[in-house]
Amino acid sequence: MTVSEEECTIIIPAYNEANRIGGLLKGFAAYRGPVIVVCDGDDDTAGVVRAFAQKHPSCRMDCREYPERLGKGGGVAAGLIEAETLYVGFMDADGSTTVPEMQRLFATLADTDGAIGSRWIEGACVPVRQSMGRQVQSRLFNIFVRIVFGLPYRDTQCGAKVFRTKVVQTVLPSVLSRGFEFDVELLWQMKKQGYEVREVPIRWKDQPDSRVSSTTGVAMLKGLVQVRLGRPVSVAEISQNEQSVTKTTPK
Repeated sequence: MTVSEEECTIIIPAYNEANRIGGLLKGFAAYRGPVIVVCDGDDDTAGVVRAFAQKHPSCRMDCREYPERLGKGGGVAAGLIEAETLYVGFMDADGSTTVPEMQRLFATLADTDGAIGSRWIEGACVPVRQSMGRQVQSRLFNIFVRIVFGLPYRDTQCGAKVFRTKVVQTVLPSVLSRGFEFDVELLWQMKKQGYEVREVPIRWKDQPDSRVSSTTGVAMLKGLVQVRLGRPVSVAEISQNEQSVTKTTPK
């Protein structure tokens, strides 16, 4: 079985990304599958996306704008629900990875239910790495996830993941998270429900001006504990956490 590009929807959650999403959008000029950009900030991200779509009418790009903050996971979930193709995936708006890398992940779905990009397994190419402090935080977070959720993956937070649409839409109602901890809970629920998700090495370039700070990292841990206890994190809590985001501590 082969995976057709036309049957692969890409979701891009975009919270106040007007200053840098243009670079990422250029990579979609020749992409033949649907693209859903979920905008829930208060800058002109939606305007940038719509201008690109008008300039490239052959690109199947749909801009969804929300007046309220959805949270990173909420933005992804909003797009996943709308997908109508056989396959769906999501990627970060900051340009850390590329459309060809997403296409390579989609190809993996010929014989598995999901595939996640990984910066921490053999074969990964990371020409620009995170700072040493962030790398240490990443590994400690990964240890926490492995112990608390029993997930085998080396990298749950890489913003490049793809799934068979029917599978992820079946699992999605069980996912309580709407913040940055969304990825972990989604993978956990897929594991609990018996689906296979493969970890695939990816080419990744760390970007400055991260949307994740040390404060957000603490909030992620708190959110994951609540998830493990079956208590959802409210959108109000997500918004409060994100008000303190700085540009010094990456994801």
